[in-house]
Amino acid sequence: MAPDIMKRFLVGTLALAAGMAVLPTIGHAEEGGIDKARAEAFDARIFTKPPGKKAYACFVRRYDAEHLARHPQQKVSAMKLLMTAEIPSDENTLNYSFRLGVKFRHRSGDFDSSGSCGHVIAEDSGHEIRFGCGVDCDGGGIGVALSKDDKSAIVRLERVRIWQNSRPDEEAGDSLVAGADDKVFRLDRIAARECTSLVTDRKELAALRRK
Repeated sequence: MAPDIMKRFLVGTLALAAGMAVLPTIGHAEEGGIDKARAEAFDARIFTKPPGKKAYACFVRRYDAEHLARHPQQKVSAMKLLMTAEIPSDENTLNYSFRLGVKFRHRSGDFDSSGSCGHVIAEDSGHEIRFGCGVDCDGGGIGVALSKDDKSAIVRLERVRIWQNSRPDEEAGDSLVAGADDKVFRLDRIAARECTSLVTDRKELAALRRK
């Protein structure tokens, strides 16, 4: 993985343990206190099976002209989410991460973000389990839940740090901030290989293309 992507990919686990401060209204992190069976059941739903050593889940939404006309304040025209569960070679527990791709309706270029995730209890939805995901260096984050039929991811955000793909340096950093029509996104489940645009590592690209 390229150094600039790695820098953005890693997020301190202390932020998750401290209560996912980047997501104050979404829920609170209790990784150690969440029932293991409930967490495993959520994992099986989001990845369509128990993750094993590595698993992916890809969700995409491209908003059509009719939808955007009904939501004139929505800044996002397309969004792509890749969730990953993996047991690193030097560990024996699953690590979770996200990669997010964004297109804007009034801005050119492709933007992305990435970071680590942990199970959180969603106080605003009957204490359901979600993923709370954060971006390093106070980069905000997202919450990821599932629709009841497991066919869609529900992405909630207040603010998340993003970068323009063609300029992955600190100066190119920006933020997607929740507005009237940019707080909750429903993304449809799709084959994992459709999220290859979010991946730069060659081995991981090869693995995704086989999904």
